[in-house]
Parts: sequence; C-alpha cells; structure tokens
Amino acid sequence: MIAYINAQKTEEVLSRNIFRILPGKDSLRAALLSGRKLRVYHGIDPTGPELHLGHATNLILLEKLRRLGHEAILLVGDFTALVGDPTGKYSARVRLSRANIEQNIKTWKNQAGKILDFENEKNPAKILKNSAWLSKLKSREALELLSNFTVGQMIERDMFQKRIKERSPIFLHEFLYPVFQGYDSVAMDVDIEIGGSDQLFNMGIGRVLQRKINDREKFIIATTLLENPKTKKKLMNKSEGSYIAISDKPENMYGKAMSLPDEIVSALLYGATHLSDVEVQEIEKKMAGGKNARDAKMKMAYELVRLYHSEKDAVRAQRDFAKTFQGGGIPQNLMSVFAKTGESLAEIVVRAGKTPNRSVFRRLVAQGAIKDAMGGEKINGINPKFEKEIILKIGKKIFLEIKENRQ
Repeated sequence: MIAYINAQKTEEVLSRNIFRILPGKDSLRAALLSGRKLRVYHGIDPTGPELHLGHATNLILLEKLRRLGHEAILLVGDFTALVGDPTGKYSARVRLSRANIEQNIKTWKNQAGKILDFENEKNPAKILKNSAWLSKLKSREALELLSNFTVGQMIERDMFQKRIKERSPIFLHEFLYPVFQGYDSVAMDVDIEIGGSDQLFNMGIGRVLQRKINDREKFIIATTLLENPKTKKKLMNKSEGSYIAISDKPENMYGKAMSLPDEIVSALLYGATHLSDVEVQEIEKKMAGGKNARDAKMKMAYELVRLYHSEKDAVRAQRDFAKTFQGGGIPQNLMSVFAKTGESLAEIVVRAGKTPNRSVFRRLVAQGAIKDAMGGEKINGINPKFEKEIILKIGKKIFLEIKENRQ
C-alpha cells in the first residue's frame, strides 16, 4: 500500500505537540511525503488497568499517521513491564507479576479503540505484545545487545545521577530496560517511534540498535508532556492518582476536566482532542481577551467527552454539571457504592476512588469539606462510620452515594 501524500496534514503531524524530532524534521517530512508506507509504533507498559489522557496525546498522533496510510502499531510492553522502566523514578519501580500485567491489559484494546481504528478494512491499527520476541531472546543474543552500550552511557541518565548523589541503590536490571525497549524497534523493524519527551533516552537506544542491526534509520517523534504551564507538574500522574482515564464515565470525565486549573485548557485541547489548531487558537484568543475561562473549560470538557464517548454523552454530562455546580443540585448519574453498616467512611470513599487515601479523607473531614449532600450537615469525627444510606458531597464538586449492602 502507498501512503497518502497530504502536505497540510503532514505538517500538522510535525508541528502539534512536538518536543523534538530525530534525526530532524526535514528528513522526516521527506519520508512522510515520499508515498512510502512507513511502520510507526507507540509503546505503553501496562503498569495499571487504565489508559489516560497522557497516553491519548501519542495515540492521537499514531492515528493521524494511520489515516495518512501508514502502518500503526500499539505495542503493549508486557515483557518490559516485568523489568520496570526507571524513567523519571528516583527509586526502583516495583516489579509487576505476570498476573498483574494480564489483568491490567484486559480492556486496553477497547480503551485505545476510542482513538485508534482497529476495525478499518483497508488499514487497521494493530496491537502487539513485546513478550512475543523478548521472552524468546537467548542469553547469547541478550549479551550481544548489551555489548552495544557502556555503563557510562547508562549512568549519565538524570534519575541515576540523582540516586548516586543521594546514595540510593541502582539495580542492574534497570540498565536492561532501555536495551530491551530498544530491541522492540529492531524486532518490528520500524521506521518511526512515537513517545513522550521523557522517553527520549529509551527511544534513542532503539535508534542505535536499529542502525547497527537492521542497518537503517529510525525516526523519533518525542511529544510534549501534558503539563501545567505554571507549575510544570504533569497533569496525568498515575502514581499520585491524579489523571483522567479514557475509560472514565462521561460525567466523571467532564467533572475532572472542569476541576483542573484554568491554565491547562490549551494543553489539553491541543494534546487530547481533535479540535483544529485554528479552533484552539480562537479559544485562546477569547481567554486572552478576558473572557471567563469557565466557558473555555466547558468547551474542553465537552470535547473530551465527545471524543472518548459520544455527542449525546457530552450533552448530558454538560447539562448535569450545570445543574449540579451552577444550580446547586445533585447530579442524576452520580456514582453509587454498597457498604455494610459500621464500615469506615474513609475506607468506602478511598475504595470508590474519591480520595487517594484515608489521610486525605481525614483532612477533608477536619476542614469541614465532607457533608451530607441532602441535609447539608458536615461529617465529623476521627473515624466516622457508615450508619445510613447517604449521598456524600466531598469538596465542592465530588459526590458519592453510599447504599446499604443487605446481603
């Protein structure tokens, strides 16, 4: 199959949410406009069961290249997850078991399918697992891969330098991770790898191996991370539980988007929606002109729900949000959980994912920020218990209905 030659859409691929292109933008542009079908991939390690909007940035780019006629591969790092990616970690990652990994990836194709077209008749996106080749590597082959790099090259990484200064341990298996990830490029014989800017080192290892083993170039498209432009903090952080999952229910996705700070509107519109640059720039102009940022955030939240669910869901989520937070009501589609009488409210709320841990719940109680949504009374006590069916209002925007489990 010959790829489509579309200069305008190609330029969008090369300019939107781009941190760096290796070996260079001009050479990649020439390859994309050559008419040759290129093999492109993005890899994700299954460290959790949910894909989030941070993943969406790269999946949207992968889908754009698929629509231009290129071969698109979503690679599940089910083998590399056993090793653990040290990227951005100042202590070794907790290694996952095979059972953990299989459980985590159970619904990934459905989640990614909200962006990638796996059913396209002419050029469907593919989903592969790197255990298909990495689990079959023999000791001699692994040694040959490792011989392409020095300890000095690995130790230069910023997270390792920080550990050395803090006298924290660096484990040998952590050096294996970028080499194994790099081998993915060789095994699939890819033309392009897409990944976040925090993956530049790992993607660069793959570029070296592709040139040495397959004797050809691999382009790297490093995308910008979804960050707060003021604090530079990642917006989608699994370890802190602060992220919007692609699988979130429409009302939860809308509410989470509206709870984000005003300054992140542009980043999410560019990185996690299909709005054109012109449409996003128009929204930015209105915000710069002093128009209420709430309108822009509502547009952002609406577009997110529309893309990952449907137009109907977006209309309903926006209506419910307006009723709840502008009219003071309780949402129609609030989350419900079951609990037994006498069970700790903190345990119930944490289990429902409405606070990250019990300490946060207790702090909110002490601040008077958790109430009975129907009566308005504040929840009090060091360890309040579930005594009757109740709708909790947690802070200003989070609701949870707790029903009695009579089984």
